[in-house]
Amino acid sequence: MLFRRTERFKKAFQALPEEIQEKAFKAFRLMAENPRHPSLRVKKIKGSEQIWEGRIDRQYRFTFQFVEEGGQTIIVFRNIDNHDECLKNP
Repeated sequence: MLFRRTERFKKAFQALPEEIQEKAFKAFRLMAENPRHPSLRVKKIKGSEQIWEGRIDRQYRFTFQFVEEGGQTIIVFRNIDNHDECLKNP
């Protein structure tokens, strides 16, 4: 599984507290093994056909989409932040 990050995601990730960054890395490792791992609570964002959300912990979420490129599925991380902020602009 290949991953990409948008510039917005990179900036938002750097702004997170270190503790949340560590939890996010754990979530991303789970995602590499199984993009729909139950502990990630992955679901489509309402009103969007292509954007999904995943859970880091009770407060923090990340958004992503699946992109097909050259016969491979790539996960593009779009945003990461507390639940409300992340979903305002996925």
